[in-house]
Amino acid sequence: MEILSKTTEDTKKLAFSVAEKMRPGNVLALYGGLGSGKTTFTQYLTRALNSTSRIQSPTFVLIRRYKCNMNGIENINHIDLYRLSDADEIADLGIEEILNEKNTLNIIEWPELAEGYLPENTLKIIFEIIDENERKINVQNLP
Repeated sequence: MEILSKTTEDTKKLAFSVAEKMRPGNVLALYGGLGSGKTTFTQYLTRALNSTSRIQSPTFVLIRRYKCNMNGIENINHIDLYRLSDADEIADLGIEEILNEKNTLNIIEWPELAEGYLPENTLKIIFEIIDENERKINVQNLP
């Protein structure tokens, strides 16, 4: 599925639609350049999943955990791998254990280095900047 998001409201609608299909154990891999909308999408997705946490980019801390209570999901791990430079750092982060946590949804920004750890059914969302306000968003493997 591909949409053209002309406003943050369009991105919000997509995030709420995706959230309805999320279950514990799902992994979302968010691809796209800086400022392409990955964190904005995550903010709306977590809100749709009844999280009241303040969503911030985890670029400097690598992982932020949010409480949630919807569709059997109790926790959301928001992972940002932007600052990592090789697969060994991904392993040192404990990515296998993180991706196997019970009752948890995992959202990974900049997932390229972690692709070898991602489950086969990972939901991939690719954000492409068209201009200052427009984004092309391609959703692959939506359950």
